[in-house]
Amino acid sequence: MRRFVSWNVNGLRAVEKKGFVEIIAGLDADLVALQEIKALPEQLPETVRTIPGYTAYLFSAQKKGYAGVATYTREEPLSVLYGIDHTDHDYEGRVLTLEFGDFFFVNAYFPNAQHGLVRMDYKLRFNNDLQAFVKTLAEQKSVVICGDFNVAHKEIDLTNPKQNEKNPGYAPEERAWMDNFLGAGFVDTFRMFNQEPGQYTWWSYRFNARSRNIGWRIDYFCVDKKSEARVTGAEILAEIMGSDHCPVVLAYR
Repeated sequence: MRRFVSWNVNGLRAVEKKGFVEIIAGLDADLVALQEIKALPEQLPETVRTIPGYTAYLFSAQKKGYAGVATYTREEPLSVLYGIDHTDHDYEGRVLTLEFGDFFFVNAYFPNAQHGLVRMDYKLRFNNDLQAFVKTLAEQKSVVICGDFNVAHKEIDLTNPKQNEKNPGYAPEERAWMDNFLGAGFVDTFRMFNQEPGQYTWWSYRFNARSRNIGWRIDYFCVDKKSEARVTGAEILAEIMGSDHCPVVLAYR
């Protein structure tokens, strides 16, 4: 049984000062996917780049202090693919894929549509390009795709759906894309096991949102439909602090 973790750390240098290395050791995962590392490799302390028992692969944005993803693995991958061969997306360090013998592991940081939905066109272009990319992978072998999707799919996935219908992360276009993605042959693994409301992965730093559990579920593990039987569990680790997001977990055989 393999254990995978995905976590938007909102700055790897910041979370390193909040016990990151100890948290990772405690998670005891085979693969750890991080989003929003907000650093170039040379800006990171050695303690973060060389965690005992893991090899780290980093794909940073060209712009300093922005976006970027990192994947830590216990098992050596067969290959590592940086980006999805689209310059505008890859410039922002958004997708990192590790290939193993019987599956691909895709770590993705989806764009935020931003206030006023000013990046919605870009976000939808990214989403569609990434969907085409993972569809191609799924034709070869099993696919696990995880990360911060920056969308709450359904009303159950955020505290205040009505107030957020025109806001980034819950706009109709974003939710329609998620419908399309799942309809095209992918599975939201958390909802295989848990249909309860109040299950969130991100909370605003304002209004004591986290302590009041006023949140959004925008971080996911998805698998291709053919591999659904390989999923044996999925959970949200809301008790783990250090970021405005918490880690999510997938058990996979």
